[in-house]
Amino acid sequence: MKTFNKLIATALLTATAGCAGEKPDAPATDATAVNSHPQKAVIYQTLPRLFGNTTETNRPWGTIEENGVGKFNDFTPKALDKISDLGATHIWYTGSLHHALVGDYTEYGISNDDPDVVKGRAGSPYAIKDYYSVNPDLAQDPARRLEEFRQLIQRSHDAGLKVIIDIVPNHVARAYESLDKPEGVKDFGREDDTSVTYTRDNNFYYVVGEDFKVPQADDYQPLDGEPHPLADGKFAESPAKWTGNGARAAQPDINDWYETVKINFGVRPDDSKDFPELPAGYAEKNYRAHAEFWADKDVPDSWEKFRDITHYWLDFGVDGFRYDMAGMVPVEFWSYLNSSIKMKAPDTLLLAEIYTPERYRDYIHQGKMDYLYDKVGTYDAIRAVMEGEGSTDTVAAVQAELRDIAPHMLRFMENHDEQRIASPEFAGDARMGKPAMVVSATVSAAPTLHYFGQEFGEPASEDAGFGKASRTTIFDYWSVPSVRRWVDGGSFDGGRLAQYEKDLQDFYRRLLNFSTDSKALQGEFMDLHAANRDTDNGYGDKHYAFARWTGDEQLLVVTSFNREATDIALQVPAALIEQWQLADGTYGLAGQLDPSSTAELQVQDGAGRVNLRLPPMAAHIFRIGQ
Repeated sequence: MKTFNKLIATALLTATAGCAGEKPDAPATDATAVNSHPQKAVIYQTLPRLFGNTTETNRPWGTIEENGVGKFNDFTPKALDKISDLGATHIWYTGSLHHALVGDYTEYGISNDDPDVVKGRAGSPYAIKDYYSVNPDLAQDPARRLEEFRQLIQRSHDAGLKVIIDIVPNHVARAYESLDKPEGVKDFGREDDTSVTYTRDNNFYYVVGEDFKVPQADDYQPLDGEPHPLADGKFAESPAKWTGNGARAAQPDINDWYETVKINFGVRPDDSKDFPELPAGYAEKNYRAHAEFWADKDVPDSWEKFRDITHYWLDFGVDGFRYDMAGMVPVEFWSYLNSSIKMKAPDTLLLAEIYTPERYRDYIHQGKMDYLYDKVGTYDAIRAVMEGEGSTDTVAAVQAELRDIAPHMLRFMENHDEQRIASPEFAGDARMGKPAMVVSATVSAAPTLHYFGQEFGEPASEDAGFGKASRTTIFDYWSVPSVRRWVDGGSFDGGRLAQYEKDLQDFYRRLLNFSTDSKALQGEFMDLHAANRDTDNGYGDKHYAFARWTGDEQLLVVTSFNREATDIALQVPAALIEQWQLADGTYGLAGQLDPSSTAELQVQDGAGRVNLRLPPMAAHIFRIGQ
């Protein structure tokens, strides 16, 4: 019988409870996740392939020789100190694992990838080719790529940064082949029975009796039509495997995730489950109880493979995982995997990409995730306001809906999947990110994600080849213009930045550092939006305000998404004045992002009022003076 790692079962008997006190806005049933991370985290996401690349050629579909490539070694101690100074507590090295790419590393024993099943030239970071190795493009010496990555982790730790990497359980590259796997580990699919569509311990699903056919499109050619020995419209795969997004045809559509194959987690083709389910009540139990439940269970082979992969990287020095498309993988698997990780390293940060709000609580409480993407709720609502198409009424409603799980919902306004704020396709003005990020960074105790270049107002204005304008490409050899100007030949002093870029960077530095230092942002929350929308005080559906507090740190957060100045008389409800125990009188308000920004809270008859002149795209955090 396949059973849970014996070391984990033994740890269950010896581990101590030792759990910190619950945060004020944590759900009473499960404080484990947020308690593991007492400081509000700031995750700095970056692609090593792009970060240190200062080559300015940027030819669409350019080769690595033409356009250059960043390296692990570009993250020098000085660079990492600057990232830490920005306010980051964690750094997410996107695209570090060895994924499929169009490049010749055969002298290192690595097989060539077929451009017919690679997106772009540099390849997708989410088509993993070897889970036990890292991208050879990123190493000065590809033969020592793992050692160079180990040194990067150590430099990151020396700078006070914890390291996050991607794990992509839903799919792998079509030509998966691990050269660096530990002894005894077998590749995905190595022992599959390919004569059947499905059996529980197969790693893949098969289109029995049919060979894979490369998808065709009139408006797309691999490498933009450049001749290549393997770009012949053919890829040998017999029988064909199901495609990563679940497409079951032997010839996937060009819009499918055709470069990847779907992993079988014991979900039958009719969507029924071929593994044990969690008993009733396990949503209220901690990760130790989940680990104990799985300790003697027989589970699908793919579950064990991913457990071994994550434990390998924990031993390597990694501090957290961002799980790609976690919602496409059954929640029971996450209970199994995450409880095993927490038993081994309780402080590991576990972040899930998921876009189905009706399943959020299952993935937090049953799947034992620390944090989930708050894309469909907060990001989408704020984005609509930034684009002039939505109301902050929706932003307030989303916060009310998520209040019980607020500490688990990662907030962001940019990442590798989303358009850059400054792009014309989004807000068209990087300054609009100020109120958006103030809300994102202060509305809850959850982490804030910051995407590299966001602090400079990077617009991602160029087509890179496979990657198009408005999103910084993850598929091409490329460099990021604003980041190049900041890197400035390795000085990381921003010597080539324009003044508006330096000013924006300073804003982000102040905001992100304040968010990690403030105890109030891990404390209580009160919405001020509804009370102000019911009054004729100049406050409208492009304003958003709320209060945060704990102990003697009492904050008013006031933002305006208007593109022109507005005057408001912010009403502070009697319920909040009572909570803060403020007597009638006048209290000074000190700006926490801009010390020159001040105001007054006037309390009369137990209710408060703040008269404010808000400039365009305003973002204020005021602290109450006693």
